[in-house]
Amino acid sequence: MLEYFQKMWCTFYRIQLCFVLVFLVVVLVLVSNIHLVEHLNHRMGLEPEWTEVRSDAAHSLSPVNRKRYCDYRMQILSKSEYEEQKALLKVLEWPGPPHPKIEFMKSTDAAHSHFVILQSQSSFKVGDILEVLVRMYDFEGNPKHYGGDYLQAKIHSPLLRAGAVGKVSDHQNGFYSVHFALLWPGRVTVSVILVHPSEGIQVLQQLREDKPDRVYFKSLFRSGDFSETTICNVCLPKKQPVCNYTDLKTGEPWFCYKPDKLSCSSRVNHAKGGYVKNLLTFHDNMFFQSGVNIKAPILASGPDTVTVHPWKVKEKSFLDSSRFLPSGYYYRDQWMSERSILWQYDKPSDITDCLQGKVLHLFGDSTIRQWFEYLTDVVPDLQLFDLGSPKNVGPFLSVDVNHNIMLKFRCHGPPIRFSTVSSNELRYIANELDGIVGGKNTVVAITIWSHFSTFPVEVYIRRLRNIRAALLRLLERSPDTAVIIRSANVQELGPEVSLFNSDWYSLQLDTVMRAMFSGLRIKIVDAWEMSLAHHLPHALHPDRVIVKNQIDEFLSFICPN
Repeated sequence: MLEYFQKMWCTFYRIQLCFVLVFLVVVLVLVSNIHLVEHLNHRMGLEPEWTEVRSDAAHSLSPVNRKRYCDYRMQILSKSEYEEQKALLKVLEWPGPPHPKIEFMKSTDAAHSHFVILQSQSSFKVGDILEVLVRMYDFEGNPKHYGGDYLQAKIHSPLLRAGAVGKVSDHQNGFYSVHFALLWPGRVTVSVILVHPSEGIQVLQQLREDKPDRVYFKSLFRSGDFSETTICNVCLPKKQPVCNYTDLKTGEPWFCYKPDKLSCSSRVNHAKGGYVKNLLTFHDNMFFQSGVNIKAPILASGPDTVTVHPWKVKEKSFLDSSRFLPSGYYYRDQWMSERSILWQYDKPSDITDCLQGKVLHLFGDSTIRQWFEYLTDVVPDLQLFDLGSPKNVGPFLSVDVNHNIMLKFRCHGPPIRFSTVSSNELRYIANELDGIVGGKNTVVAITIWSHFSTFPVEVYIRRLRNIRAALLRLLERSPDTAVIIRSANVQELGPEVSLFNSDWYSLQLDTVMRAMFSGLRIKIVDAWEMSLAHHLPHALHPDRVIVKNQIDEFLSFICPN
């Protein structure tokens, strides 16, 4: 009997041992397959990424594959759209450091760097090209041997309130060339600033791809006396049921977490939720220090000023190198366009004469809302019609009954970082354009850039592609319609603002906008150069004198004669 139980125990033990061995084999196979999948995903560019997910209660880190919840990667493109997007992304490629992690002391230091005016002892005349060579050094005083720093440069004459932007060329070896077209006589001073070091831009690039939801939005849902608020975004981790508000006509994606007790149809409004904090490590934060490596001045190692003499027709042709010609320049605080005839609308009556009989549609963000506010304030007969809209949000309407002028403003659709926009007033520009009849007395002005800075560029490309298609339909049915695009502008930057609205982000979006709208029967008001060339400090909402010059060019496009 004892032997029988011993045999049974040995048999049971062998079965357990076999089960354990089989389990271990299965685990090894699973691990092998996981590594294989990760390897394939890595080769295909689909590797999982750590994304910060924000909820009302707390922050948590969870591995989320952006392909699963960020719709911009899942859009279906035609062959021509795919090729266009591929070409645009190629244009936007930015040279960076040779390694992903560069020590702070090895990064670009504006204080050690310097520039020199080449041939500074020469006799310069209006129409000449001034060349400046910039040499970059790190915090240890060693010369840099790679490029990728973002520089902004201008020439200015403070007494004349004159200024113009220079063209920066990166030689990708620590040297940068800046070329300026000399457009007015007198003493001209060169100014070069380091907006971001290449090491900082590397961080900005990573944030744009890995943290597309670092600005988050919210919507209020209400039914009777009961209400709930949930988080919304283009890129929304599907950790819980979502409401899909993708626009049926344009395909523009937008999602909100579904309320616990209310339906998706009970959404009342849209608003900016906030900004995700603590995005960077202590090391990466070092690359974003005001006055050190954010918009920090680079000084000259010799003279920074030259004297420009008046141009004489007999001596040479004016501006032999037109590739360095800016879109315009300031002289006595007035913008002198180099690409079109620009009239000065100093009298309100001149503005009224230009706009008489016209309907103006302004679409976009708060920077084009400044145009609405300026015109409504300056033109006496243009009276604000109370639509009951929230302040700074809109939509807004001003009417001049005596001269048959109607001026409208409407913000663009999500993502829009306004305080609170009614769901009924949340419209996409492309859809609004399809509702405009058009004609010789119709003016359309658009700006759309700042609120897209935190998202991958593909999100912005899709939005512009929809707007462009709607503009083409408008111009086909009404060729006489005037269409003007207001470009992006530079702004004041600090450590936190840089992570969400850096000039580098804006520059990339502005480059895409100009490329996608080139060849159309439209005009561009170059707010970028207008804000960069002026002597006033950079600001997201430029000072009134700059807005006035933008309006002058805008009206000159509408009334060229």
